[in-house]
Amino acid sequence: MSQLPLGIGLREGITFDNFCFHGNREAQHALLDGGQPFVYLWGPSGSGKSHLLQALGHRAARRGETSAYLPLAEGMEMSPGYLQGLENLSLVCIDDIDRIARQPQWEEALFHLYNRIKATNTRLVLTASDTPANLPLALSDLRSRLSWGLVLRLIPLDDDSKLSVLQQRARTRGMELPAEVARYLLARVSRDMKTLLDWLDRLDEQSMIAHRRLTIPFVRKLLPNNREKPTSYY
Repeated sequence: MSQLPLGIGLREGITFDNFCFHGNREAQHALLDGGQPFVYLWGPSGSGKSHLLQALGHRAARRGETSAYLPLAEGMEMSPGYLQGLENLSLVCIDDIDRIARQPQWEEALFHLYNRIKATNTRLVLTASDTPANLPLALSDLRSRLSWGLVLRLIPLDDDSKLSVLQQRARTRGMELPAEVARYLLARVSRDMKTLLDWLDRLDEQSMIAHRRLTIPFVRKLLPNNREKPTSYY
């Protein structure tokens, strides 16, 4: 994939095909159509923001397009200088921009990136936890830029949709996840998709090691009493 050498890669297997767009059809059309140069996605943790940005990156790679993915929540050691030159790429995805609110150098760098991109064919897709109007930004002009394009809210999945996603992901891994086991998992760990998918990875690994099917007794032995919340991209 043609990316800036940021030391930040895309997670394998993150695609649009394994994202459940239930309740988010407008976002689906906006991202897949590609006609909107500026897209701002907002929603709570676990609503799929990182998944969608990485899916865009993978699709750009398949098309031979240049792109960059910057997860600000994971790489605050990065400097605002990383935004220089991004307007020369086909696609720029910046995750969790609320993390740079009230940081003058970052806010100004993002503001100028918007202005440079407006003169190119680069597509810019951003995510945050709230709307541009509600972000605690110090630079009012940046708030205005964030509203230039399409602003869409991502609605988290309900429990039935989460169960469907877990079972679909399990099938792609060649494993069987009975509905009763998926419901058991939903009831005993954090219900955000980051945690659920990370637990699915862990259960798959443990079931192969133990040569066991996924059953409630088997899963019960693996779940910690402290309701540990592992992390992963989604």
